[in-house]
Amino acid sequence: MFDWEDLRHFSAFISAGSLSAAAKRLGVDHATVARRISSLEASLQLKLVDRRPRAYALTEQGLRVGEFAEQMLASSFALEHFASADQHTVEGEVVIAAPPALLGSMVARRLGALYQRYPHLQLKLVGSKSRASLARREADVAIALARPTEPTLVASLLGHLEYTLYASAAYLRQREPQVYIGYDDSQAKSPQQLWLLKHATGRPFALQSNDLRIQAQAAAGGVGIACLPAFMAEEYGLKPANENSSMSIEIWLAVHEDVRNTPRIKAVTDFLIEQV
Repeated sequence: MFDWEDLRHFSAFISAGSLSAAAKRLGVDHATVARRISSLEASLQLKLVDRRPRAYALTEQGLRVGEFAEQMLASSFALEHFASADQHTVEGEVVIAAPPALLGSMVARRLGALYQRYPHLQLKLVGSKSRASLARREADVAIALARPTEPTLVASLLGHLEYTLYASAAYLRQREPQVYIGYDDSQAKSPQQLWLLKHATGRPFALQSNDLRIQAQAAAGGVGIACLPAFMAEEYGLKPANENSSMSIEIWLAVHEDVRNTPRIKAVTDFLIEQV
């Protein structure tokens, strides 16, 4: 019989895509993940990965075992959800995942009121530009800038983020030549970047970053014009570069249908709906 922990580490490797990413997710070193995979191979007497100089690649058998692992993880989470559904006290850990800018400005700074209501809550905030998987229990609650499509999730529209072009007052006084600040290639297809490219009309980008807060800081430092949500522009004292043009992006709250009525999850989602 194989060790469940071996399978859990192997599943984390598949979903994360590399030993180092899986190790970071699990809070262990990459050697531990590699050892667990070897142990699982020995227990099952199957070759799950091809060990290459720079990476592990899944074999056909590894892909099939990964499918079984996903099913078993889903069942274990469903059992946890079932067991916690009858709890009546608001206590325990809740993991909230969201884009870093939203998590800091719109969630973290408002949590004092939540802790005053429920002092036995333990929150874990995960800032990520990629969407966390609620099915794999990477988070209990997720805030995203696009409506989730997974059939097992319950999604609620929290509101809208208004974006427009901002720069420092000093930069706007200089007028020409104007340059822009935007996302790098990792976010090239985001609605904000596509809207910004349309308004830049071929003018150069002085700075690119995958982090929105870095873009805001660069704009505050006089580097150029950035496409930012109003709350962040206000934080950095930025001024609209074009008050007649803006775009709106939806903010969605998602939770797995099996846990939405668990007291600690419901307390957090209700609070987020109130605040955001």
